[in-house]
Amino acid sequence: MPDHKIPQVTAKRLPLYYRYLEKLHAIGKQRVSSADLSDALQIDPATIRRDFSYLGELGKKGYGYNVTYLLQFLRDFLKQDEVTNVVLVGVGNLGTALLRYNFYRSHNTKIVAGFDQDPAKIGTDVDGIPVYSLDRLQEVIQLHHVEVAILTVPVNAAQSTADFLVKAGIRGILNFTPARLIAPAHVRIHNIDLTIELQTLIYFLKNFPDGEEEMGEHPLHLSGTNDES
Repeated sequence: MPDHKIPQVTAKRLPLYYRYLEKLHAIGKQRVSSADLSDALQIDPATIRRDFSYLGELGKKGYGYNVTYLLQFLRDFLKQDEVTNVVLVGVGNLGTALLRYNFYRSHNTKIVAGFDQDPAKIGTDVDGIPVYSLDRLQEVIQLHHVEVAILTVPVNAAQSTADFLVKAGIRGILNFTPARLIAPAHVRIHNIDLTIELQTLIYFLKNFPDGEEEMGEHPLHLSGTNDES
């Protein structure tokens, strides 16, 4: 297991590899090449080989990668056997949709609670996930050992809510609001602006109708996880 940090763009692609390898393992496939992965994930083979090279000697020239070994390696590397509990703040239309989704394709990420200021929502649940008032945030964080929050509040409440989350002990925020949040250096913020994503998609449809841009590296793949700290 490498003890050095890998590039952020590589780290963002590792879960993609992991999910595809799970599919291959489920159908009994024993080995896979970088070309096979490239065809399935639309990532350049050289990029895939470079990504894996940061992790050590995982494959053999002329053979490719052992699916079971690589899957287990990435499971350990990504800590896929550990369940990460998450909270969501802002149970509006988007927040409700995310609560209902609740990472159904992931076995290691779980939204354990939603939070809102609306008295009509407090004390209810969304598909079994309870909705609390924000004054119970600290209690829930401590109970479930939560370090990550999803933020789906109105933009005018985004910064004050983020400040409240940080004070409560949250170290990572997935920000679905258009606000560019300010946080201490130890807090990581990933921004997902759906308007920007849609505009980026439309741009590429108009300017690269045949998919001529460099495979696997265009902004649409990366813009959803901009770091603010």
